[in-house]
Amino acid sequence: MHRNRPTENHMTAFDVTLADIEAARARIAGKVRRTPTFDSLDVSACLGRRTVLKLESLQMAGSFKVRGVFNKVMTMSDAERERGLVTVSGGNHAIAVANVAGTLGIDALVLMPKVTPQFNVDLTLKLGARVELCDDAAEAFAKAEAYQTEGKVFVHPYDDPAIIAGHGTLGLELLDDVPDLTHVFVSIGGGGFMAGVAAALKAKLPSVAVYGVETVGAPTMTEALKADQPVTIRATSVARTLGAPFATPRTLSAAKLFLEEIVLVEDPPMIADLNWLLQTEKVLTEPAAACVLTAAQRIAPSLPEDSVVGLVLCGSNVSLNDLDMWRRELVKA
Repeated sequence: MHRNRPTENHMTAFDVTLADIEAARARIAGKVRRTPTFDSLDVSACLGRRTVLKLESLQMAGSFKVRGVFNKVMTMSDAERERGLVTVSGGNHAIAVANVAGTLGIDALVLMPKVTPQFNVDLTLKLGARVELCDDAAEAFAKAEAYQTEGKVFVHPYDDPAIIAGHGTLGLELLDDVPDLTHVFVSIGGGGFMAGVAAALKAKLPSVAVYGVETVGAPTMTEALKADQPVTIRATSVARTLGAPFATPRTLSAAKLFLEEIVLVEDPPMIADLNWLLQTEKVLTEPAAACVLTAAQRIAPSLPEDSVVGLVLCGSNVSLNDLDMWRRELVKA
């Protein structure tokens, strides 16, 4: 789906600047990993264009999420930290909040839908957070509001300027490593990651084309763009970490401002590409990361031959049992 040109209303709704992202980079320096970027000969051959991989799959706690959470928590007062954190997530944000809170000695409660994979529950608990299971995301968000009234600080999984600015630090790193980038592919859940990375990229290199990637079974931003407002979806994709129930005015604004297009991909080729990346590049990715390769294969043939393509591999929190099941059920031999 191609972008709509931003209206004045949506342009003013996005409130994260390059200065915010650069401040976040200084704030979280030494607390997160500066993940590697490298040229991939195999992926370049696959796409027919020079391609670099940003291995955020090697980030602490298994995904980009610690960037935003560290930045958020480091901007909080001592009194706020003492009150503790509450969040809603069944995926990487939960794991990141547990990691950051455990590192800094802060109490953290994670409200998770009952359908959350046990792998994610166990990892969140292992890293030091408390977990409360809820019937669904709606109940979890309602309970989060109640805990807020009791004094806990709610750390939104994606609709928070500090979270978005922290995620944007990845974009700065990517351009430091590959200043001649022409096209970048980044996945979209609720849109906070895309918003931060794209804001950094477009501020530093306005000519770069940024493509968002979603799955057919989790088209959160695609549906928001169609309606020109956030709408609630019920995700069915195996890419669970892309299954945000809705975008927000802030992340929708970022999509309108920064994205060339959102590419929708199917689950079976995405799992095949996850398998191929693991076999070929020896890199484990979750479906929400492998989908950018699937999308790039569709777009790359239409790009100039001298293009430099960046694929952001955003995380690696995937159960090997799930991967084995997906390969049996979705990938044809």
